[in-house]
Formats: sequence, C-alpha cells, structure tokens
Amino acid sequence: MTETLSAWERVTLARHPQRPHTLHYIQDLLHDFVELHGDRLYADDPAIVGGIGYFNDWAVVVIGHQKGETTQENVRRNFGMPHPEGYRKSERLMRLAERFTLPLITFIDTPAADPGLGSEERGQAWAISSCLQTMAALRVPIVTVVIGEGGSGGALAISVADRILMLENAVYTVASPEACASILWRDPARAPEAATALRLTAADLAALGIIDEVIPEPVPAHEAPHETIQRVGAALARHLHELCATWTAQGYDALLAKRYQKYRQLNYWELQSANASQ
Repeated sequence: MTETLSAWERVTLARHPQRPHTLHYIQDLLHDFVELHGDRLYADDPAIVGGIGYFNDWAVVVIGHQKGETTQENVRRNFGMPHPEGYRKSERLMRLAERFTLPLITFIDTPAADPGLGSEERGQAWAISSCLQTMAALRVPIVTVVIGEGGSGGALAISVADRILMLENAVYTVASPEACASILWRDPARAPEAATALRLTAADLAALGIIDEVIPEPVPAHEAPHETIQRVGAALARHLHELCATWTAQGYDALLAKRYQKYRQLNYWELQSANASQ
C-alpha cells in the first residue's frame, strides 16, 4: 500500500501528530520502566525521555525524543526539539548503561535540535558533539530505531549505534526539506523537490547502507499504532539478541571495532562513484 508513496508524502506521514511516540513504545514494549530526569547541571528537558526498564529478558536503558499529542504538550516538550540539557541527560544515561553493562536502545523522532538563542548560549553544539563521542566509544550494544522524523544533528546525537532500524514511513536526513529548499533555491515551497533530492526515505537509506533494516508498515503507523509497535519490538529483539551474543562471546573490543567499521564504510558509495567518474 505504501510502496508508491513519494518522498514528500513519507515526510508528511513521519510528521503525523497521531504517530506513536517514544513513550508509547516504552509503555508497550517495556515493563518496570523507571524514568530518570535531569542533566545534573541545569534542568530536565521534556523533549528527551529516558530511563531503565526490562525489554523481554534484558534490563536496558532507553532514550528517545518525545513530541506531544496536544498543542499544550507539544509546547511543553518543545515539539520534540531537545535543548542542551536534553542531550546532557542523554549522555548521563549512556554512561549509566555502560556503568551497569546494560544494552542501550534509542528512539529517534525530532525535527532538529532546538535552534534558539538560549540553547546556543548553553552549548548546544558542544552537547551534541559530546553525545556523538560518547556513543562512538560506549562499551555496550546500541540499537537505534527511527520512528518518525530523524532531523539533522538533533537526531544524530543519539543515533550512533551498532544497528540502525527505521520504520518504512520514517525519514532520516541532514536537514529538513524546507531548510534544504531555502538554502538551495531560496524557496521553501520547493520542499517536495528537496525531499526527493535528499534521499531521506527508509528505502533510499537502506540502499546506501546507512540503515540496517526497514521495518514495514502495512498501513501508516498512526492507523495501526499497536501493530507497528509490536513489529518494532520484534526487530529490536532480533538485533539485540545478535549484538548481545557477539558482546558476550567476543567482548567489548570486538563490538567497538565493528561499530567503528560501520561508520568508516559509510563513504564507500561516494568513493566508488568518484572512482567510476575518473
């Protein structure tokens, strides 16, 4: 049903306000979940939620962007756009996962990191870069699922993972189509054209080797939220089982070496294209 959708149509589906958010996944897939708050420096950011719970037989740490379901809640959660304190809270939970040797699961659903003056004053770029550095060297298995929008550094900050999964109608991109159209053509109305050029769909990213699995949506996720969440849970369980088996049998160093190679190989397509044109 959804195979014929354009890139822009998938963007609109990824942004649908009734699409399941991180807390829906936590509620359906985890039990005995305890949410943890605050960055121990400034404040608690409601745009990022995280904590410890049980997923199947694993005790895990979970971090995710959280949008609101109503206008009032969206304002409180800043429409899922984290401030620096949200990323610092995320990094605190990452360190907690490593300290207690717990696998880490992250859910991606944000237009971007908060671009406001206050966030810049409090070190937005520093907070994001610190998360990237921490995840790259974290000595536990990491699985990321893009469940809606995966926008810019706001998404990348908590998605440096051993496995990146993506729902069929989610998007994952370096910049929003509107921002891209404004930069390239000074015309945000050309966002649908930019969406195609950005190659931001799950199918595009799987073909480029950026993500590891596309999780099908028989209908858009907001029309069958429970079924979608269960499909995500099944994929998560499969990948966590594989990663934990490697982690147990081969140790931390093998896990980190494979993560390193995963990201070193992301430019392979570009290099092959450049060599072919010479």
